[in-house]
Amino acid sequence: MSDVVDKAEAFARSQVAPNAARWHREGRMQVEALKAAAREGLLGFQTSRDWGGSEIGFLDKLKLLETLSRHSYDFAFGLTNTAGCCARIASEMPRHVAERYVPAMLKGERFGGSALSEPGAGSDFAGIKTSAVKDGDDWILNGAKGWITNAAFGDVFVTYAQTDPSAGWRGIGSFLVDGTREGFARSPAEALGGGGLIGAGGFTLTNYRVRADEVFAPPGQAFRKAMSGVNQARTYVAAMCCAMVEACLDTAIAYGKERQAFGSPLAAKQGWRWMAGDIATDLEAGRLLVAKAANQIACDEDAALASAHAKKFATRMAVLRISDACQLMGAAGLREEYPFLRHLASARVASYTDGSTEMQNERIAAIVIG
Repeated sequence: MSDVVDKAEAFARSQVAPNAARWHREGRMQVEALKAAAREGLLGFQTSRDWGGSEIGFLDKLKLLETLSRHSYDFAFGLTNTAGCCARIASEMPRHVAERYVPAMLKGERFGGSALSEPGAGSDFAGIKTSAVKDGDDWILNGAKGWITNAAFGDVFVTYAQTDPSAGWRGIGSFLVDGTREGFARSPAEALGGGGLIGAGGFTLTNYRVRADEVFAPPGQAFRKAMSGVNQARTYVAAMCCAMVEACLDTAIAYGKERQAFGSPLAAKQGWRWMAGDIATDLEAGRLLVAKAANQIACDEDAALASAHAKKFATRMAVLRISDACQLMGAAGLREEYPFLRHLASARVASYTDGSTEMQNERIAAIVIG
């Protein structure tokens, strides 16, 4: 296990675990906590070492996100979106462009993510309406983005736009958008009933100019790159869901061994034990699906089917089994000190990120049936 994963575990114990309930209650991303994570090098876990990052492999990435997600899925998700954006700028932008962003992002001075979804297009990636029109060597972007992680406070985004509506997905390009420049206007953050820590929001681009050296991928390449990245995202979201379920099961078991009812511990009751056993079985199945997808990704194999299976199962499983684990606690499970309700809200968020459960079914059917 890498040093940065060890640092993440220490950070989870000292910073995330003691504060996760308060963060959830306040319903907003804790930028101060992200800055603290940056001081531990956690915003650079995907960025190469020549930039001062601590780039780790995909399997270690899963471990890092799992250890944070046991306490706060939302915090981990916001962190990895900035880390991923930073890494892409470092590896795909010209050096002189990357120098404007990477050092500041590694220090936690700027945050960002990936801007794909729009008010009228989420899982329907090819249906995005934000336009990109050539102007000499530059591009002019117009349109609105919505449901973007970290948009409530971030200002550096890998942004997808359509250059030729008649070309469908082949017309989509990806561009670097800087929220401090003219033509960028932040939209109000989404007022979510749960999952507010991911900073979901949007922005509008009005004649926003992207310079020629700020293009991540031109039309014809951006969509395929995005889909490759989505397979990874689906897998780590599934792993994070499993981590939440495991945390809830561990909490319930510890409580059930201590709580007495009708002369014996709750954990001695057959009905209680069988429900815990069902949770454990589904958790094991979820972890095996995650492991298959993760190993394919680590071996640079096509993980489209495996990642769709993993995300579909893990998100459905998390919503059901976190609720069951809460039931094992009785009314005590409703207390803020326990993770059940915040993890349940996060599991619902996970059901929509990087393609809804229904879209996973479509993806699976397209591969299996043709």
